[in-house]
Amino acid sequence: MKNIKPATNPDYIFQDRDLSWLSFNERVLREAERDSVPLMERIRFLAISSSNMDEFFRVRMPALMALKRLASKTEGKRIKALLENINEKINNQQGRFGAIIKNELVPSLKLHGVFLLYNEPLPEEITATLKHYFIHDVATYIQIVNLSNGSQFFPENNKLYFVVSIRQKDADQFFIVNIPSDSSPRFVTLTQGEIQYVIFLDDIVRLNLSVIFPDVEIIACYSFKITRNAELDLEDEFTGNLAKKIEKKIRVRDFGLATRFLFEPGMPEATLKLLKHRFSLEGANIIPGGRYHNLKNLMDFPLKDAIFQYDRWPRLDFKIESDSLFNKISSSDILFHTPYHDYNAIIRFFNEAAIDISVKKIYVTLYRIASDSRIANALISAAKNGKRVVVFVELKARFDEANNLKWSKRMKAAGVQIIESIPGLKVHAKIALVKRKVHGKVKLLGLLATGNFNENTAKYYTDHILMTAQKHMLREVEKLFVFLKKRKKHPTENALHFKHLLVGQFNLQSRFLDLIDREIYNSKKGLSASIIIKFNNLEEKILIGKLYEASQAGVKITLIVRGICCLIPGVKGMSENISAKRIVDRYLEHGRIFIFNNNNNSEVYLGSADWMNRNVYRRIEVCFPLYESQLKSQIMKIIDLQMQDNTQAVALDVHCDNVEISNDSDSHAVRSQRAIGEMLVEHSLDKTLSKPINV
Repeated sequence: MKNIKPATNPDYIFQDRDLSWLSFNERVLREAERDSVPLMERIRFLAISSSNMDEFFRVRMPALMALKRLASKTEGKRIKALLENINEKINNQQGRFGAIIKNELVPSLKLHGVFLLYNEPLPEEITATLKHYFIHDVATYIQIVNLSNGSQFFPENNKLYFVVSIRQKDADQFFIVNIPSDSSPRFVTLTQGEIQYVIFLDDIVRLNLSVIFPDVEIIACYSFKITRNAELDLEDEFTGNLAKKIEKKIRVRDFGLATRFLFEPGMPEATLKLLKHRFSLEGANIIPGGRYHNLKNLMDFPLKDAIFQYDRWPRLDFKIESDSLFNKISSSDILFHTPYHDYNAIIRFFNEAAIDISVKKIYVTLYRIASDSRIANALISAAKNGKRVVVFVELKARFDEANNLKWSKRMKAAGVQIIESIPGLKVHAKIALVKRKVHGKVKLLGLLATGNFNENTAKYYTDHILMTAQKHMLREVEKLFVFLKKRKKHPTENALHFKHLLVGQFNLQSRFLDLIDREIYNSKKGLSASIIIKFNNLEEKILIGKLYEASQAGVKITLIVRGICCLIPGVKGMSENISAKRIVDRYLEHGRIFIFNNNNNSEVYLGSADWMNRNVYRRIEVCFPLYESQLKSQIMKIIDLQMQDNTQAVALDVHCDNVEISNDSDSHAVRSQRAIGEMLVEHSLDKTLSKPINV
């Protein structure tokens, strides 16, 4: 059965998802504040925080604004109070963000001879060089619009601009000048003696306003940025060419509803009023920010020395004794844990599929494709080598639509059969299937993963990838691909039966509910019962309600939730047997793990699905079991280390705030990501995974 929705107890309470999300961003900011974190890593955490906040205003704020407009009078008061709470937290985080840069990072950088010129005059000894750089390198991309003569102009989403007022012939005029950070580096470095200056592109443009506006009086210059609604809002219909629709939507998305207007403090009210009127900003959040916006560019801050980075942890290289990875998989399942394991083995899976003459068919789902994807290139080679290659490319993967569309066209031109994205339904599953013909018999090999088949993000995301030849599970993967080729938006009831896989739109929710019910039954019978779940986000109320029910039945539940957590742990009579924690460290925790005690005969599932409304009700997801005891043991050891983490983990309290988990002493400190890497190096159950390589 698909999408069953049993009623939840009306007495259950839930945390607001947006406040919970802001709690996650608060945790990211804490890493940027920590003196123990290397300087460049603190800067990267600031970049992540800035990127997170941009996405919040592009994706969540439009929904909240619409909800406020549509709500009843009573509900409207609640939404208004919620928005006030949200804005208070956002303003607090924004203030701390600026303080971290100004009061902590800038002075710390100076101690190392790196002078980040942050909201201060440019030293005279470097201005000539910066003017030369501007006129020869930056001016190519400068665009100027005169607002005073009625020129039509619509600021693009999240792009950087100046509003410049000048006086000419006793008349004031207003111009918009872009800061071309998408074409020129946001940060420029100059070395003078032992000092390395780092200069914002913004300040280089500001320095050269007299070149842009010669022979006039420049009165003032203020930076600003507009954030707009990023939702594609695709129609749920079957007619028309979806790829063309998405391409069209991408072109117009940057001109959507404005949700936030960030401007430099000190901007006169008259100038602010002019911009609000010209750019239709009446419904947007008008927020005075700092002098610099779009600080997700801090990810590219020019601080390369090793002393500013995390120390390198060894990464396990996959070595096999035979020439064929496929033969290795045929003899036993292999489980990879990225980024602790090198991703080359996954690349090799696709490479072997492309050149192995026994391979006849390849099927794969791609959600976020690397910009320079070796996997996509291997699939192109496979098609050119005469193999039948079927690829489902999710063209609606938010913010990756254009890149996925590019690869879709390229693969299709090479002979790959592209399954077009399904309107109204996202395919988020991470699965691949290879069909070989060996000695006249068809053999199946598969990849099932918790994260995207993307070699770039695999360097930073913790995920789990199973290579398997278990035919019963892979026959179900094949059935799912047959269904995807039909591009049906709504699967019919019981259209496909899955015994091994948990598949969104079919049995995923109902099977998870059954697994929790079994723990409830065992607990009531006095048998061993517990649940451990790790995922990125937890929102869906039916599943949360079932966890509350399990807690009331005495089932001990441990949650590791990186981001949104709408479940409220530790409430007497509802969730006192539930604890939840969040881990933020050098890698982004991304793997989804589900462990059900089953009276000490644990069932372990991995997969692509968070427990969000979108994952349960509007996506094709795949979770898969681990059957080999050694692999189950690996996952349970990893989870055990994460539950012991008292260095990078925080507990989530009833307000979904981050509560520090103190360690008794340095000798008892557990940093789970480091411990997992060390465990995999020292105790890997497969000796072929024992050779570390430094990265």
